[in-house]
Parts: sequence; structure tokens; C-alpha cells
Amino acid sequence: MDEARKPGLVVQLGNLSHSYGKTNALDNVSIDITQGAMVALIGPDGVGKSTLLSIVAGARAIQAGGVTVLGGDMRNSRHRGRACPTIAYMPQGLGRNLYATLSVYENIDFFGSLFGVPSHRRHKRIEELLKWTGLAGFEDRPAGKLSGGMKQKLGLCCALLHDPDLLILDEPTTGVDPLSRRQFWNLINEIRSDRPQMTVMVATAYMEEAAQFGHLVAMKAGKVLAQGSLPEILAQTATDRLEAAYLALMSEGGMPGRQRTLALPAPSFNDAEIAIQAESLTATFGDFVAVDDVSFQIRRGEIFGFIGSNGCGKTTTMKMLTGLLPSAHGTALLFGKPIDPHDIGTRRRVGYMAQSFSLYSELTVRQNLDLHARLMRMPPDRITDRIAEVAARFDLTKIMDALPTSLPLGIRQRLSLAVALVHSPEILILDEPTSGVDPAARDAFWDMLTELSRHDNVTIFISTHFMDEAERCDRVALMHGGRVLASDTPTAICTSRNANTLEEAFIGYLEEETDSPLPTSLSRDAGDTQAPARPKHRHVFDLRRAASYSRREMLELRRDPIRAALALIGSVLLMFVFGYGINTDVKDMSFAVLDGDNTSLSRDYVAGLSGSPYFIQQRPLTDYADLDRRMRDGSLQLAIDIPAGFAARLARGRDVEIGAWVDGAMPQRAETLIGYVNGMHVHWLTQRARDLFGGAASAGVNIETRFRYNPNIESLISMAPAVIPLLLLLIPAILSTLSVVREKDLGSIVNFYVTPVTRLEFLLGKQMPYLALGVVNALLLWLFALLVFRVPFTGSFAAFALAAVLYVGFSTAFGLLVSTFMSSQIAAIFGTTLMTIIPAVQFSGMIDPVSSLQGLGAWIGSVYPTTYFNIIARGTFSKGLMLDQLGSTLVPLVLAGPLLIFVAALLLKKQAV
Repeated sequence: MDEARKPGLVVQLGNLSHSYGKTNALDNVSIDITQGAMVALIGPDGVGKSTLLSIVAGARAIQAGGVTVLGGDMRNSRHRGRACPTIAYMPQGLGRNLYATLSVYENIDFFGSLFGVPSHRRHKRIEELLKWTGLAGFEDRPAGKLSGGMKQKLGLCCALLHDPDLLILDEPTTGVDPLSRRQFWNLINEIRSDRPQMTVMVATAYMEEAAQFGHLVAMKAGKVLAQGSLPEILAQTATDRLEAAYLALMSEGGMPGRQRTLALPAPSFNDAEIAIQAESLTATFGDFVAVDDVSFQIRRGEIFGFIGSNGCGKTTTMKMLTGLLPSAHGTALLFGKPIDPHDIGTRRRVGYMAQSFSLYSELTVRQNLDLHARLMRMPPDRITDRIAEVAARFDLTKIMDALPTSLPLGIRQRLSLAVALVHSPEILILDEPTSGVDPAARDAFWDMLTELSRHDNVTIFISTHFMDEAERCDRVALMHGGRVLASDTPTAICTSRNANTLEEAFIGYLEEETDSPLPTSLSRDAGDTQAPARPKHRHVFDLRRAASYSRREMLELRRDPIRAALALIGSVLLMFVFGYGINTDVKDMSFAVLDGDNTSLSRDYVAGLSGSPYFIQQRPLTDYADLDRRMRDGSLQLAIDIPAGFAARLARGRDVEIGAWVDGAMPQRAETLIGYVNGMHVHWLTQRARDLFGGAASAGVNIETRFRYNPNIESLISMAPAVIPLLLLLIPAILSTLSVVREKDLGSIVNFYVTPVTRLEFLLGKQMPYLALGVVNALLLWLFALLVFRVPFTGSFAAFALAAVLYVGFSTAFGLLVSTFMSSQIAAIFGTTLMTIIPAVQFSGMIDPVSSLQGLGAWIGSVYPTTYFNIIARGTFSKGLMLDQLGSTLVPLVLAGPLLIFVAALLLKKQAV
């Protein structure tokens, strides 16, 4: 590939191929992109556009072929490290690379810190981008509470912050309103006017956007069908516009495909039944008014379009009309009846498709369709045929056994549409159903909607950002700021604004409603005509980048109550449970007596038990049935059976058997209990012998047993120090594992792939917050043992504290190591729990001494750090050990954490496969 490099090329792909199992995503793709070019990738869903862009960005490993980007081979990790600071990549998906609990400003600031943008320039640049994208005023709103389009805008801001040389955007304006799209491309053009050397690669579903690019690449089934300028593409397909050329290229044989079917003439709806009615609908979230006094009517069979700016309240209004959200004021009616989310009869008449994918990712395509049909109580004998019909209509037949998560975005959207229609509803409420879907699929979908409206009299309430779709509606309502600005036929709205197209009218309304004019150019300091110099990046380790990840992790943790509670007091709660739940002390054990003799001697025998602090006597037993019943229900742990003639036989010197029935459900406690009973029995016999024979009965050799460190043999004093190592391993390891695996689950791990962050920076940045929390937990557990369990601490606190810090370093590093080969949060929790609890309980001396183990168990116990922290915890609590006495025990803890971090850094992948 090096020999084939051409001067002036920013991207050079040679016979690039990539597959996922048996599916070929890319098949011998070759593309050359020169510096400063604007390149648009167009094609149906699942043809490899996203895979190609992710490989160029360095986010995905190369399987076959050559990829040269910015003058270097992208297989070379050193070159990727040098190229990353000059590449910006925005992946496909609504807010996929964002952090839901972070605010708009915090998200952008985090990206800036990863790319090393100086703080003074970063803040100024953020303000500028927020104005340009219409996000000014939403700086403090969490990203998770933004509408889909606003998430896209935020992703754009994050991508543009560091002035890249190569900008890679995977469907960046999908779900973004026309005015914001225009503002965005104006922003790109403005940046390129200052920095004409910046190269832009975009995958887009909007043909009017693609037509503005200097170079087009049309793809199908992983292959490049055509590439060149717009005039060259039009000449090749003998068409006069890009949408027609696209349909021609996508059709078999390269012949012109079917053109868009014009909507059937709209009938008069004046006399039709009102299907949907909103009267003064209002929705608020705290002090924020999302929907403000909205009213409209939609008649049966009508196609009613909802268009408006991002975050204007369209989705909220739709959710109120389906009963998913309550209204603060006003009424919503379906077929003249108030919305009742519990009325299945009304709900069955409505099909709803949410803006974001909301189906079950663990169920196959077929199972999702079947489940929804059954939830809507379709007759069982109709479900199979209906699923087959819907699957054929939406071209899902070949993927019926696939999981939704394995499908491209556009195909997932088609699946959502199919689910909304599977029960043949009378009303369809569709929230941006074609977002991310290619033009041919959208065209076919709208033909189907028209047919449903005109032939089946289905009422369709649809929101969209595609103006060509809005023009197909019978009537449209334009929303902004939670209010309806206009509602009429598309033609009437254009006429009222003296606009040639609905998009012009739409933008005119929005610009009129905007309080302050949007900037028309990027601001620069006086005399600053060039882009600011890009900061130098350290490729080995940069503490600032690691600190950025730590700071972001702490922000997310602080705003997630469940994780925060688990991190702060989870270990203390578990210690409380373990401390009392694993208590093996025999104290206050209930017992009763079945006294068949009932003499003074039998009562004297029982008094030896009843006078003990370990036993509490209950009412006497009446018979063996009473004994069996009371031991079965747990009201007795011990039953004494004294036979008739006990005193008489003892007086004659004959053998007497006394029955002691012990609850053996807990063997260890039962063993202790029977030991106490035997001890009481021996003591009573000795006392009787003294009464009969005097001091001579006491002669002989006695063994006096005394216990050091825990003289009263209290299990709590033994268990509490042993539980501390277990909890300081379990909780921090789970939290650090989830901190990485959660990013894999949500998709934000792509930020690690495509930013200059090194493996070590990423891991240490993730570890530091949980290391600090683990140390706090160690202190809380120490205090809990002292103050609540009353466990005496007799040794060196400095030794315990130092060991706790080192041990938490090991446990968090262990969690990070586990995260390198886990890809789902559920698997991470179970896997980490098993890999920590089993060796910690079985092989670290918590229950059995390590010296008593053999074979593999003995080896694990000798190398596992929990073994050594167990020694330190028990030694400092009970044995009075000091720091100088524990020096050799600290050595394994010093080595364990750094060693595991090093191994995790080697195993952690910097690219997806």
C-alpha cells in the first residue's frame, strides 16, 4: 500500500473488504479522496456505509485490503495515534456517543478535554457551536432528556470542537429539522472557508444534502456502484435529479427504478368521523413547558403531518395521545373517548412507533412481531399469516430469526413500523418513522401509508423532518416552542408565506419565531485569520486525559442514585447482612423439655440448661407429636427428653439415656450447640459426684483450655474482619467492570476508539473514582466493625489503611481486567461476582486456613491477594500486629494492582472488530 500512495490524497482505500460472520459488509471497495473534498456516501441500509466510515476513522479493525488515511497506514497503531487528534468521527445513532446523565455543556467539554483543546478556547468554541446549532439555552439539560434531533446536534458539536482535518459524519442530520440542517451545513461551509484543507466524509439519507457534495459514492450490497461528481452520476444514469439517479442505481441491472408514486387524490374529510382530537393540551416538566395549549382535530382516514423544530413538543404531544404521558391540562380524545391507558379496546385501535428503537433486543424479529400481536390480543389463528404478510411488506422475511441489535438502523426502523402495523390498527401514530431510512425504502413506505389511508380508511398521525414527506400529507401542523404556529394543507401554508416549497415556508416561520438572529459567520479574535494551532498530544500518557475520564465518571456516578448508593453504602449494607447472617454463635437458643420423670432430680438437671446464658427455656413439651411440630416450625432449636424413672435408675447406679434432639438444619451451629449440651451434662454429673463423694471426686488431671485473641469464641469478632476483604473485592470490582462494559453496551466506547486517549489513560481514568470510593468504603467498614459489631481493634491502623488502599487498587484493577472480555452489563455483573466471591471464600483463608488446602486450591490461595489482606485484617483487628510485622504480607498487594492494570491494557482493544 505504501508504494501505491498518491500525493494529495487524504483517504485511499484499496480492495477493502469486511465481513460479520457470513455477511459481507464491504466487498473490494476502492475509493480515493483528495484533501479538501466533500464526499457523500449514499445507498440503502446495511450496504456497508457505516462500516466503511468506522474503518476510515480508526474505530474498527481492518480485515482485508488497504486503508491509508492522512498519509499513513491505519493498520499501524502508532499512525492511528498520530492521526486521531486530526480526525473527528460521529457514529450513526441518536446520541450513541453521548453520555445521558451529563449536560449538553459537559458532554462537549469532555470531548474538548480528550482532544487537548485549551480551556479558554474550548469555552469560547462551545458557546459558538451552541448558537449555531440552536442548543444555546439548553446548556444545563442532560443529554438523555434531549429529543432525538437535539442529540444529533449535540453530537455534531462534539465532533466539530477540535477543528479536525478529516470530518467523518455517519448520517449526522438524521432526525434534525430543516432549519437546523441548513444551519449545520452553513457551519461546515463556514469552517471550510477558513480551513479549505478540511476533508468531509458523510453518509446521508437526504438526497438534497448529497446533491450539494462535490463527490458522490453510491453503494449497494457492500460494493461501489458508481462514484463521481453529481453531473457524472446523472449522466451515467440518464436522469435529471439525484433521487431518480439513486433509484436507478439501486434497481437491478442499473435501469431506472420506479419513480415516486404520487399520492392518490385526497377525499373530502369534512363529514368524516373525528379520530383524534386535542383540546388545549399542555405538558410540563418542572418549570419547563413542553407543550403549550395545543389544539387540533384529525378525521378518520386523513394523513396529518406534524413538523417542527427539534425539542418543540411533537413527541410529547404524541405520547399524550397514546396515554404514555399524562397531560397537565387539556383533553385528548380518540374516537370521541378520553384517553385511558388501561382501556385495551381503545389501545388496540392504535398503532404507535416511538422515535427511538423500543423493541426487545433479546427477542428475534419474528418473536417481537408475535409478542406484539399477542399483547394486542389478535386471534391466535390469524397471527402467523399476519406476521408473514407484514414481513413481506417490509422486506423482513430473510431476517426473521435475527436479533434487532444485529441489524442496521434503517432495518430496525422498518421492524418498528412492522410491529406498529401487525395488529391492523385504525390509527397509526408514527414519530419520525423514516428517520435514517434510505429514499427508496421511504418511497415504498409512503406508498403503503397512502394506500392505508385511501383504501383502508386508516388515520395516520406522523411527525417527520423530511419536507417531501410532509408535502404528501393532507394537512400539516407546524410546531415551535411547544405551540402550533400554523395548521393547514401544505399548499395553503406555502401560499400564506409566499414560499415555493414547504421547506421555505417552514424555515420562514421558524426564523420569524426566533428571538435572536443566528450568527452568519464564525467569530474570530481580531487579526486571527487562521484556525488555532492544534495542541501537541502525548501518545504514551497524559494525566489530563485520564483525569477527564475520572471527572466524567464521577459526574455520571453522582447523578445515578442507584450506582451512587451501591458505591457508597453497598458494602456497609452487605457487611451488616453478612455479619449477622453468618453468625455461628449459640446464644439465646430456645429449648423445651419432655420430662417423663418429673422429679426434683430431673428438674435439677434441666436447671443446668435454663440457668445458662446460651439457652432460653420454653413451655414444656406434652408429647412426641408436640416435639416434632415445634421443631419443624423452628420455635425450638433443642428438645431434652428425660425418660420416666430417671432419678430412680440413677440412684441405683444404672445407666440412663437422656435424649437431646437438635435442629440440624445449620450443621455448624448444631455442632456447637450439642457441644454446649454435652458440656452442661458433664458439669452436672461432676457436681452430683461432688455432692455424693465430696472432694475425693475432684482428684485427677484436668485440661484448662484458654483462647487467645477471641477468648469468648464470638463468631462476629472472627467474621467481621474476614468479611471486609470480601466486600472490598466484590463491590469495587463490579463497579469498575461496569464502568467499561456500560460504555460498550451504550456505544460510547467509540469515543475511546477514535480519540487520542491511550489504553492506560482510559483504564486509570476509569479506576481512580472507584479507587477513591473503595478507600472510603474501607474506612466505613472499619468504623462499622468497631462501632456496630463492637469488634476490638488492637493493631496498627496505618498498616490496615495502607493495605486497604493497595487492596482496593487490586480489586478495581481486577474489575477492569474482567471488563476487557465482557460485552454486556448482565454478564459483567454475574462474571465478576463469581470470579471474586468463589476464590475469596474458598481459597483465601476466610473459612479454612490456606495451609490446609491442597493442589490447585493451595496454589490459588498462595497467589490470591485476598489471602494476604485477610491476614492483615485479622492481624490488625484481633492480634495486635503492627506495620513492621506485616511488611512481607504487603508485598503481594503492592504488586497485584499494577500487574493487573498492565495485563488489562494489553488485552483492551482500541478498535472494534
